[in-house]
Amino acid sequence: MSRGLLWAVLSAASFGMSGALARPLLDAGWTPGAAVLVRVALAAVVVLPFGIRALKGRWHLVTENLLTIGLYGILAVAAAQFCYFSAVQHMEVAPALLIEYTAPAAVVVWLWLRDGQRPSWITLAGAGVAALGLVLVLDLASGASVSPVGVAWALAAMVGCAAYFLISADEDNGLPPISLAAGGLTVGAVSLGALGFAGLLPLHATTVDTVYAGHAIAWWIPMGLLGLVTAALAYTMGIQASRLLGSRLASFVALLEVVAAVVFAWVLLGELPGPMQFAGGLLILLGVVGVKLGEPRTAEIEPLPIAGDLDAAA
Repeated sequence: MSRGLLWAVLSAASFGMSGALARPLLDAGWTPGAAVLVRVALAAVVVLPFGIRALKGRWHLVTENLLTIGLYGILAVAAAQFCYFSAVQHMEVAPALLIEYTAPAAVVVWLWLRDGQRPSWITLAGAGVAALGLVLVLDLASGASVSPVGVAWALAAMVGCAAYFLISADEDNGLPPISLAAGGLTVGAVSLGALGFAGLLPLHATTVDTVYAGHAIAWWIPMGLLGLVTAALAYTMGIQASRLLGSRLASFVALLEVVAAVVFAWVLLGELPGPMQFAGGLLILLGVVGVKLGEPRTAEIEPLPIAGDLDAAA
C-alpha cells in the first residue's frame, strides 16, 4: 500500500507539471503536435529498454496484447496529451485540466453501457455536482468569454484520460507495468510521427528561449523535463500505482494532479484561477469523489500484482 501510494503521488505530481511546462513552448512557436511528439518519443527511447528487459523473453505477452498496447498508445498517450496541449493553447492550464478530470464520470458511463453496471444514486449525485462545478470553472454564469475550441480539446483529452484509467488498472493482460508504458509510448510516438509525415498533423518547433516566471530558459530544458519526468516517469509510475492500489484508490490519488497543475501554473506562469473557478474546481473534485464512492464494491477486488515488476526492470 505504501509503495503504491508513493508511486501514485509522484505520478500525479509529474503529470501535473506538463501543462505549465508546455505552455511557454507553445507560445514560443511550437505546435502542440511537435511538443507532444518530441515528449513522447524521448520518453519511449528512455523506457523501452527497461520494458524489454521486464518481459524476460516473454514476447507472447506482446503479441497477445497488441490491441491493448495500441489503444493505450493512441488514446491514453498520443490523443490525451495532444488534446490537452491543444486545450492549454486556448485556455489556462488549471481549467483545462479540471475539464479533463471529469474522466471518472466517463468511466462510469462506459462501464454502465459495456457491463450493465448501473450507477448508484451517489454516483449520479456526484456527476451532477461535477457538472455544476464545470459550469463554475468555465465561469458561464457571469457571461465570461469562453474558448469553445479550448473546451472541445479539453473534453477530447478527457476521453484519453478515461482510457488511461481503464487500461492501466487491467492486470489480466499479464504485461509488466513498465512494458505496457514502453509499448504505449512507442506506439504513441510512431502514430504521431506518421500523422506528421503524412501532413495531417502540423509539426513546427523552434529554438527560441522559453519564459517561465519572467526568466528566459533554453527550450531543451523544459522539453527534456516533459519527456523524462512528465512522460517516462509519470506513465510508468502511474501504471504501477494502478496495479498496486486498484483503479478506485489510484483514481482518488490521481486527483492530486489537479492540485499540482494549479501550483505549477501559479509558480511558472503566474496563472491563478479566480474565486469562482476555485469553487468550481472544488465541486468537480467533490463530484468525482462521489462518482468513485458510488462504484460497485466489487470493483475493489482485484488480483494481487506481480511483485517486483518495476524493481526488476530497473
